[in-house]
Amino acid sequence: QVQLVESGGGLVQPGGSLRLSCAASGSIFRFGTMSWYRQAPGKERELVASIAGISGTNYADSVKGRFTISRDFTKNTIYLQMTSLKAEDTAVYYCSYDASRDQRYWGQGTQVTVSS
Repeated sequence: QVQLVESGGGLVQPGGSLRLSCAASGSIFRFGTMSWYRQAPGKERELVASIAGISGTNYADSVKGRFTISRDFTKNTIYLQMTSLKAEDTAVYYCSYDASRDQRYWGQGTQVTVSS
């Protein structure tokens, strides 16, 4: 069993910053691939950023240069540092863990709202 708990979401003004956290527990491999996805109303869930192994990262074009994904191996936690936030970033953000190529676990999601 794997449990993922996101935190750090909230309301922020355009141009502001937030840091999301995702704490993983259970039967996990601490070097496994973890990712952040987001889903806005009426849209499909999309990949925002992922981190694999020690430090391999990948970002969606829409967030490159603004968001940074990182991990703390001692805490089995990943982070998403979000800067220069735009209204288009408003969505529910989900953390995921890839237990294998065929099994992905999801957190419950945390709401991020960018509005003045």
